[in-house]
Amino acid sequence: MDFPQALRERRNGRRLSQLDLALRAGTTQRHLSFIESGRSAPGRAMVVRLAESLELPLRERNELLLAAGYAPAYPETSLDAPALAPVRAALGHILAGHEPYPAIVVDRYGDLVAANEAFGLITEGAAPELVGPGTNAYRLALHPDGLAPRIMNFPDWARHILERLHQAAPHDPAGRIAALHAELETYVPEVPPSPDHLGFAVPLHLRSPRGELRLMTTVTTFATAVDVTLAELKLEAFLPTDQATASLLSA
Repeated sequence: MDFPQALRERRNGRRLSQLDLALRAGTTQRHLSFIESGRSAPGRAMVVRLAESLELPLRERNELLLAAGYAPAYPETSLDAPALAPVRAALGHILAGHEPYPAIVVDRYGDLVAANEAFGLITEGAAPELVGPGTNAYRLALHPDGLAPRIMNFPDWARHILERLHQAAPHDPAGRIAALHAELETYVPEVPPSPDHLGFAVPLHLRSPRGELRLMTTVTTFATAVDVTLAELKLEAFLPTDQATASLLSA
């Protein structure tokens, strides 16, 4: 995809007019029009400003720079690299500090990077091939051999996960998220959501070997990360919604 087309698609995807984006980026609508029509080639600094003004994820900012003929601005470091040892240590401390409540770290696709010991209570009884580092947390949740048989509000929880993947799919040109979404849809029955379904805030009601768990989730990201790998990590923490769940997890 050439740069003018890539820029137009991202601007339209965020429902911004040329004037809106020009004002954000500190340029004129006329100049932006010339860039989008291919009549003017932007400098590297302008591409970076446009990407920032569009609030693109770091991976997409790199893709926009490449489309314009420039080298990526943001590194993508393997999480196993020595340079990220402090990050791995910090994640370990956060996961341990969240106990006795479950918490996991996943990448942009939902693949499990790390988990604390309390997460084992949630996954207990799931097929071994669906559990552990490198497996997919979304697949674990909705697969019939995963958590699905024990999720008491499965239609609402499944819709919640599918909506998250649907929102993320346009930002994955490779199509892996869309393929995962299509697979997971086959595990979800055509059941309408409950009347109190909120979409963005769905608690997890789960039967466990030690009793019923009622959990809410929070998602934390590295907001100031300048490395693609770190920017795409998500820390998903589970918190009890009632005293009975809190007591069960603390026991």
